[in-house]
Amino acid sequence: MKKLLFLLFVAITTTAFAQNQINFESGNFDFLKDQTEVNVQLKFDHAVYQEKNFTEAQYLENREKDITAKKNEAVWKNWIFQWGKFKTSEYLNYFFKGINNKSKKVTFKNDTKAKYTLIIDAKWVYAGWYGGMIGSQEAKLTSDLIFVETDNPSKVVMKLHADKIQGKKMNKDFSWEYGRIAAAYEVTGKKLGAEIKKATK
Repeated sequence: MKKLLFLLFVAITTTAFAQNQINFESGNFDFLKDQTEVNVQLKFDHAVYQEKNFTEAQYLENREKDITAKKNEAVWKNWIFQWGKFKTSEYLNYFFKGINNKSKKVTFKNDTKAKYTLIIDAKWVYAGWYGGMIGSQEAKLTSDLIFVETDNPSKVVMKLHADKIQGKKMNKDFSWEYGRIAAAYEVTGKKLGAEIKKATK
């Protein structure tokens, strides 16, 4: 019985330890040592949302009902516009802010003719919540970080897994879901940039 409890404790501790960090799955950063730029793409094809693993369509349907009931149609229209804008550009901008302040020698951009491309493939998104004076919960992002050859995307040179990376209260849009999620992208960038800086000294 004691052995079983010990193994259960180890399993729980190991799982908790693996969260909010970047875990290496294959490859290493050697390919970056002679590079100055890396292209970046975002993917959301198989992302699920919240604890119930909603599809994006389900999540947005729920948000529309909630926002129009508590606010009004105009607020919802602005919300869904911002949601699209953040997916298209702002998540990337926040990621760049996080990673480029850390990686130093290698600059991450989008639409650049770099030899390598980093694909940030979102798997699970927890949007957190905002409670004003009573407190808030930061967003969390789980994603695969896949480095591929830009001209041959099937050639994977390195793969990492960012597990439940927690954002921080660090931007003007934190009171909205997309702002909190953006913060999780920024922290993902910071953590990846720190790893690259260590590996490419």
